[in-house]
Amino acid sequence: MLDKRAAQSVTARSSPPLDFQEHLRRLEAEGLLHRIDRAIDKDSELHPLVRWQFQGGLREDERRAFLFTNVTDGSGRRYDVPVAVGALAASARIYAVGMGRPVEEIGDAWLHAIANPIAPTPATAAPCQDVVIKDDALRKPDGGLKALPVPISTPGFDAAPYLTATLCITRDPETGVRNMGTYRAQLKATDRLGVRMAARPGGAGGYLHWQKYRKRKQPMPIAIVVGCAPVVMFTGPQKLPIDCDEMAVAGALAGAPIRTIKGVTVDLDVPADAEFVVEGLIDPELLEPEGPFGESHGHVALEGFNMSMQVTAITHKRNPVWLSILSEVTPSESSVMKRVAYEPRYLAHLRDMLAIKGVRRVAMHEPLSNLRKILFVQFAPGVPRTEIWRALHGAAMLQADIGKYVVGISEDIDPENLNAVFWSLAYRANPIEDVFIAPYRSAGHGPKSEGGGEESTMLIDATQKTPDPPISLPKREFMERALAIWHELNLPPITPRQPWHGYSLGDWDSVWDTYAERAVTGRWEQTGKESFAHRRAGLTPETPVKSVKE
Repeated sequence: MLDKRAAQSVTARSSPPLDFQEHLRRLEAEGLLHRIDRAIDKDSELHPLVRWQFQGGLREDERRAFLFTNVTDGSGRRYDVPVAVGALAASARIYAVGMGRPVEEIGDAWLHAIANPIAPTPATAAPCQDVVIKDDALRKPDGGLKALPVPISTPGFDAAPYLTATLCITRDPETGVRNMGTYRAQLKATDRLGVRMAARPGGAGGYLHWQKYRKRKQPMPIAIVVGCAPVVMFTGPQKLPIDCDEMAVAGALAGAPIRTIKGVTVDLDVPADAEFVVEGLIDPELLEPEGPFGESHGHVALEGFNMSMQVTAITHKRNPVWLSILSEVTPSESSVMKRVAYEPRYLAHLRDMLAIKGVRRVAMHEPLSNLRKILFVQFAPGVPRTEIWRALHGAAMLQADIGKYVVGISEDIDPENLNAVFWSLAYRANPIEDVFIAPYRSAGHGPKSEGGGEESTMLIDATQKTPDPPISLPKREFMERALAIWHELNLPPITPRQPWHGYSLGDWDSVWDTYAERAVTGRWEQTGKESFAHRRAGLTPETPVKSVKE
């Protein structure tokens, strides 16, 4: 059951929760958590059950966190520790609860925190070390890592249970700067993990630390935190500058210093109020096969040589909750966690750093493509063509592995409606004029069997460049009137998607408004009389009326 140590009001406070179980209580109070008390097999049922809310057609605001209180495994073993999935970012609203602020304020909160860090404060004792498991206790046949309710993320493909909701803490041996990243860790033995840190450009800060330890021929200390204040967990996926202390950024998000304590077997500071901490040393030379594992780029990551971690201690609260995140094919929890912070960061980069006026929004395409490959930049009317192209280049170059395809669209196009985007490509982009391809791009995050090597970048200006006739849908007032009747008749629930009504795109004459008004009031014959008086000879059918002078 949830630890009552930090029992507080979950509805009256607006500051971020500084304890993961407090966060769960807030989610439950707001109706954002499903508590599952029936027996669930962590190896074959747990992740697939949660996955259905992403694959089953639910809207994002219908997704929930899950708390499993009766966890078993494939051998029939029952675990006393509950497992939470979706509790960090099954939806933007759940992420916002962890941030203690509305969704629309999240971007500014990140920018302010990065610019105004608050250093952590040391604690003399900490809940995360209520229970300490080390030495022989780690090597018991059913002890150590095997005693933890670690789910299998992609049953049928994954080689073992994986730690997924990780905050991996390492330290630069030269500068002493701490890094916190989210890296997967495969169970190998009761006291050993296989850890994968991205080695590509723009990849893992922890990998850069490991390279320095390898040169020194020294094992790299690491502490893997599973479950702590969401503002701390959220720093892991954000790819902050390598010299930035994420724990201090988390303090700024929290509005107060994060309490930390020294690990029991490694010289690293960890969040004092964490649920679990797995401490250990990563071999500086020897790598071991790791995987397969269902990855966020939508493919199974095949077996590859990755880091070998010798576990030296596992510490946890007396009544902890295990945390797992849903990754694999997007949308997923991991993609939501990135999207809600990345999109406002990209917008700020274009609007504030590059000073491009008229950029309305940056949207990352989430389903299947995993955010990184496809970006949409939305512009207000009248933005000069030169500024549109500067924005497209700027969005593609901010991060090495984000922005393979960058598409500029106008304000009337909803980037989440791909049909509208394709319509814009079909009628507003001329490939020979509005497409630019640049070579020498990092392949980024993707399956290793795709051939590797370099990729390229495609920029597309699909914005409206000239006045066009209106969208051929009924005007807004008529669609709204029909929607009211729809609800009155108790017809199936619908979700309007832009464009759902007609609107002007600049090429229109007020006289046609008169014709349209007559049409809906039964006076169309008057229009027929007027048009009869304007008959002309010597013209080709389909000659525009506006091109013929009176």
